[in-house]
Amino acid sequence: MSGSSSPRPGSRRVWSSALGLVAAAALAIGVNMLVDRLAPRARLDLTQQHLYTLSEGTRSVLRGLQDPVTLRLFYSRRLGAAVPAYGSYAERVRAMLDEYVALSGGKVRLEVFDPEPFSETEDRALAFGLQGVPVDQSGEQIYFGLAGVNLLDDERTIPFFQSDRERFLEFDLTRLVYELSNPRRPVVGVMSTLPLNGDPRMMMMMRNSPQAQPYAVMQTLRQFLTVQDVPLDAQRIPDAVQVLMVVHPQNLSDATQYAIDQFVMRGGKLIVFVDPHSEGQAMRPGPGGQPPTDTASSLDRLLNAWGVETPHDKVVLDLRGAWRVRANPTDRVQAVDFVAWFNMQGDSISDSEVATAQLNQVTVASAGEIRRREGSTVELIPLLRSSDRAMLGAVSLVRENPDPTRILAAFRPDGERHVIAARLRGEFASAFPEGAPALPEGAQRPADFPAHRARTVGPANIVVVADADILEDRFWVRVQDFFGQQVATPFSDNGALVANLADTLSGGDALISLRSRGESLRPFTVVDDIRRDADARFRATERELQERLQQTERRLRELRQGQGGERGQGSAVITPEQRAEIDAARAQILQTRQQLRAVQLDLRRDIERTETWLKVLNIAAVPLLLALFAIGLGVARSRRRAAARS
Repeated sequence: MSGSSSPRPGSRRVWSSALGLVAAAALAIGVNMLVDRLAPRARLDLTQQHLYTLSEGTRSVLRGLQDPVTLRLFYSRRLGAAVPAYGSYAERVRAMLDEYVALSGGKVRLEVFDPEPFSETEDRALAFGLQGVPVDQSGEQIYFGLAGVNLLDDERTIPFFQSDRERFLEFDLTRLVYELSNPRRPVVGVMSTLPLNGDPRMMMMMRNSPQAQPYAVMQTLRQFLTVQDVPLDAQRIPDAVQVLMVVHPQNLSDATQYAIDQFVMRGGKLIVFVDPHSEGQAMRPGPGGQPPTDTASSLDRLLNAWGVETPHDKVVLDLRGAWRVRANPTDRVQAVDFVAWFNMQGDSISDSEVATAQLNQVTVASAGEIRRREGSTVELIPLLRSSDRAMLGAVSLVRENPDPTRILAAFRPDGERHVIAARLRGEFASAFPEGAPALPEGAQRPADFPAHRARTVGPANIVVVADADILEDRFWVRVQDFFGQQVATPFSDNGALVANLADTLSGGDALISLRSRGESLRPFTVVDDIRRDADARFRATERELQERLQQTERRLRELRQGQGGERGQGSAVITPEQRAEIDAARAQILQTRQQLRAVQLDLRRDIERTETWLKVLNIAAVPLLLALFAIGLGVARSRRRAAARS
């Protein structure tokens, strides 16, 4: 036999497999190149809160640009080499800025610079007011900031992209673009009994005191809106004011309330912040140097006429989201849940209202409740609500020297979800049906005083918030010194909420979605709920133990005094019956302490058991699913092969 031999079947299989792999690789590369060319901006965001998707507010701002905006990113590559975390952050900033450029239709231009030390580029960064930070002991400065300009040479900057503000990146970028593209801003009038613009008395005594500085929420409002102060004795709200904020109204005259009433009747938008107990006012000394005794505010005459009421003798207590505060020095536990101060998240924040739909967390303190009056037809749309683990408590619990331990021990949820902030919509009748009230003797009305209106023209919209402390810095923002500059880092969305409400009511919707992004770190809410429930049980048992102990000690003193005659005349003789009574009380104390330890043990067991199951699910779920998929795929292939052979 002669000639060539044909390739063996095994060799052909190897070559066909190799060719198949080469073809698959070529196909994958080709598809990637085609997608990159035809759909370079295509993204699939599978995160729950869409962390990597630009919000509708940002898209609206970019679509509404009329004139070009130039953004100049100054980033020192040495920063990424020295601190890798900043390198990753810089990549995200650059990617997001590219998204802004792509969605703006050519209206946003991006320029990127690497400012080398002692270069002209560094001089430009300094001229824009960007902040240089030393990265080592050589004294050379590195930069990571953004400067934006428009055709009118208006400038806005982000001096330095700090890592702890990464979840506010879209908020900061869109705010910068919005300010450059909107030279005319809506006018918001502010009427307040709280020192929102800073306390002059505190400035004189302690210049650097936080209480002397303007509220951070005012700075947030001024970034987007024109803020105009309205005096507390105003008889007429200026025509330029589109939205009026009335904060913590106390003892307003009838003339001023009439001015607010007629402002709403003429179509003005109103935001009211009332409070059964203002924590901010309570911590500030009054004119005499002592804290004020009256810390409640209300606008009952107007709100009652419009169909709602805000009782100022009750506060909302909520176990879910309660702040952990220091316990009393005599308590056995270092920290305790203060149910009068709590964070609201998830379904406690309305997702159907544009002003709150994309907020992550709002913090309130000693807040009140808003409810519709009997027979009222006003449409009450909740914006903020407590959880179902809440109750109403007497305002006296939080007014003078509140005891978080005692409040928690007496806490009993009523299962209701109490409304803390709401939007009211409807046709309102004036709270002054007979017209303008009489003025005090000697007072005169302004020359441009408008004619009385008995009803609103069409449906009116107002917002009522039953907590003025939502504006206090310590409940939503943390101010830190960053190389000589005061930087405010929010930990709650209180400022964004107020800005969104003011912007929404002023008629614009561009800033509605400007908000903080959710964090990738997901809290174990189930574990938190277990801990809070067990902690509440523990506090109640602890309180009972203390009361029993005090009663026993009091009874012991009575027994000794009864047998010892007058005080100081010898020692007491305790009878067998009294000894038996004391022993029984001590045994009861011992039993209560055992119950207390059992509650603590159950607390740890519940948390550890839940955490273990969560870890098992997080670690083993994906490998288990892949294994099941592989087994199912193998069984299916085996069945197909068996069917083919048969």
